[in-house]
Amino acid sequence: MVNLNWLRTFCTLIDVGQFTRTAERLHMTQSGVSQHIQKLEQQLGVTLLARSGKQFELTEAGQRLYNSADSVFMAMTNLEQSVVADPEFEGQVRLMSPGSIGLKLYPQLLDMQCRHPKLSIDYRFAPNSSVQHAIENGEADIGLMSRASSSAKVRSEAIADEPLLLVTPERVKDPSWQQLCALGFIDHPDGAHHAQLLLSANYAQFQHSDLFVRSGFCNQVHLILEPVSRGLGFTVLPAYAVEAFPDHQGIRSHTLATPVSETLFMCWQRDKVMTNRVRSVVREIRTYLR
Repeated sequence: MVNLNWLRTFCTLIDVGQFTRTAERLHMTQSGVSQHIQKLEQQLGVTLLARSGKQFELTEAGQRLYNSADSVFMAMTNLEQSVVADPEFEGQVRLMSPGSIGLKLYPQLLDMQCRHPKLSIDYRFAPNSSVQHAIENGEADIGLMSRASSSAKVRSEAIADEPLLLVTPERVKDPSWQQLCALGFIDHPDGAHHAQLLLSANYAQFQHSDLFVRSGFCNQVHLILEPVSRGLGFTVLPAYAVEAFPDHQGIRSHTLATPVSETLFMCWQRDKVMTNRVRSVVREIRTYLR
């Protein structure tokens, strides 16, 4: 492999035409310049300069090497730039979150991508445990969770609070305990947890969600309210999931006497340095959820 220092000395010599001026430009001695040229000739096994006293001319091999050197140095420059380059709005950013916050946040991030078309948003919906696992293993750059991470590898920071809402069919205006029991519960992956948080704070009779008839189950957050809208039961959901239901047709959300919220946490790998594009998405999320 050609020694780049020797090659740079050779090209500088050809450009300026004198050993003395080459030495001055490269902050070397003239003998050092001569040594670089000799080592380069020895490495390549060819004569690069036809010397005549202090004068020299390029040999055919020397001319070919000089002509090719520009592309070598250009490639090195491009390589350095590609390694060092860290643009704010270019490249892929991988995010994961539970469905409710995803329904609110994903359209906002698509708006950001429309403003910066070289940015690519890869958004996956997943439960808290899967989000944490993905951050731990470097499969996601940013995670949003409805609880703080329990992993030493994951750093989490509280960024917002999301209210929990009781959602009933539209005909129910002031839900009593008896009405909830008569309706039955539309369950979902976080249904028991959300019901425990909200209903235990507002209904003295509540002990656990198993007290209700289980009228249905859905694991797709954007469809959980569909059976509620058809009068088949009630559920408890985070506010962002309720907001995303089209036109709120057929449902009624209730803010109870004792409000209850879940804290949202932004998570990332503790020892990983964020790229500028990830930082730009983090700023967007913080601004939007503030």
